[in-house]
This record gives sequence, structure tokens and C-alpha cells, in this order.
Amino acid sequence: MSEGPRNFAGTPDAFERLWTPHRMVYIGGENKPDDDRAESCPFCAIPARSDEDGLIVARGETAFVVLNLYPYNPGHLLVCPYRHVPNYTDLEAAERAEFGELTAHAIRALAAASHPSGFNTGMNQGEIAGAGIAGHLHQHVVPRWQGDSNFFPIVAQTKALPQVLGDTRDLVAAAWERTC
Repeated sequence: MSEGPRNFAGTPDAFERLWTPHRMVYIGGENKPDDDRAESCPFCAIPARSDEDGLIVARGETAFVVLNLYPYNPGHLLVCPYRHVPNYTDLEAAERAEFGELTAHAIRALAAASHPSGFNTGMNQGEIAGAGIAGHLHQHVVPRWQGDSNFFPIVAQTKALPQVLGDTRDLVAAAWERTC
């Protein structure tokens, strides 16, 4: 019998496997713009969709809150200005104020929806700083639980998520309304 890779599936060994082929979209860069133009920016396109289709949790006057399509944890939210700007310092005073208020409300809604033990919040400005979409500012709000991180992200660049995005959006959107 050949030892080629096609013969490994189903062959008993010491490894458990979590197949996540849907992650290949992210790894391959699908939906990631090749440039920083607003015309190719997914964050500029999302507000034209319905809340359910765009995974939008809440809309403000100058910014909106959306689920991350490639979350680190269930409930990973992004706060995005409607305006296509790359840096926090590019926001006008009213945009900065609403950006901050939506971030605070996102934390309250996630706390009500899923009772995390803590949060990571932050933004990566510029590709060199880790921004996946550097042309459009966005702040991450990531709920954290004790033990939510294991060897998968380090060893296999894989994160196991127990809830599908649509269900997560519905749960957080309902909590958002209750925490207004």
C-alpha cells in the first residue's frame, strides 16, 4: 500500500482531526481587497446589505457594528466607521465619539449575550501593524473565556468555533436591543 497523502484519511493513528475547510477562504484571501480603494472595500459594501446578510449587529449615524467574518472567538465584533478612512486620527470628532460609544455598547451587549470572562479590544492601523484591511479603520471587540485558547491557533492556525455566524449575530443583536 502506498504511503501517499491520499491514503492517510481514515487510517488510524494517534491524531484527532478537526477539518475546517471553510477556513481556506480566509487563508486564500477571498474577499480581501488588493488595494485600499473604497470601491473594493468589504467594510464599505456591508452597510448596503440587510443586517442579517451583512452580519450587522447595530447601525449608528457615523459607524456600525458587524460580526467578524473570520472570528477569533464567537461574538468577535468589529466597529467600523461608514467613511473609508485608514486611521483613528482621520475620524472627525462626532465619528470618534460614536465609535467609542458603539465599542462600549458592543462590550455591554456581548456581556449580556454570552457572559465572557473578559474582552480584548483594539485596532491595527496599517498593514505592517497587522491590519487585514488596512484602508478602512475597524476596532476589534473579542469576548474571552477562561480556557478559550488552546493549541489549535498556535500549532495549526485553526480556531474551533462552536456557533455559526448567523446564530451569533441574532444572539448579540437581541442583547444589543436589551442593553440600549
